[in-house]
Amino acid sequence: MEDKDMSSEELRAAASASVAGGEHIRDRVRDLTLQALRARKFDYAGMREVIRSMTEGISIGADDRGREVRHALSEAFAGMDQAMSKAAQAGSLAMKELTDRGREFSQNELKQGLERMRRMESDFLEAVRQVSKSTGGTVKTEWQDLLTHVQRTGTDTGRVVADTTRDFSSRLASTMGESALTGMEAARTFGERFAAMASGILQGMSEALRPDTDEKRDR
Repeated sequence: MEDKDMSSEELRAAASASVAGGEHIRDRVRDLTLQALRARKFDYAGMREVIRSMTEGISIGADDRGREVRHALSEAFAGMDQAMSKAAQAGSLAMKELTDRGREFSQNELKQGLERMRRMESDFLEAVRQVSKSTGGTVKTEWQDLLTHVQRTGTDTGRVVADTTRDFSSRLASTMGESALTGMEAARTFGERFAAMASGILQGMSEALRPDTDEKRDR
């Protein structure tokens, strides 16, 4: 069944409810983020909008948590990071699939895909940072502390992207030839193929998570 493409307002409300409820925040935020990412079909602008809307909703929900604001934000951020890391894994697997097809795509096209992958963590953190600046009180303070900590320790998303970058730096140098495809048509062809493949992989990863999550919630 195809995921419902929620509006930004619907996503904010769902994220707020997930945090305000206080139970299984990480799992609920992860699943909600994955649902929204899948509906965007691996569109990078759509991903940034998902994170912005999720962070806005999380901030609203955390504001109702009283002394548990820090814990709520930490769990919610971890849930978003888990979802984004799954998206990064899906993108990495799609890139590997495309490089295995040899000369169908050029080095330059695959480098463009890799550059988009590299931006995933920075776009993720920047979206959270921008939203956190517009909040106030304890929520703003805790967001700033959390982001400072994350800058030192890194994210799961960043680790997946770093592994992918290391892998492809050697792959692109040793295995890819130049394709006859050039210009805008080539970029569009590659972008569409990459997005479709990564979206399908992400769907499968998300499905694999659901039984475990449902079991936890039934306990």
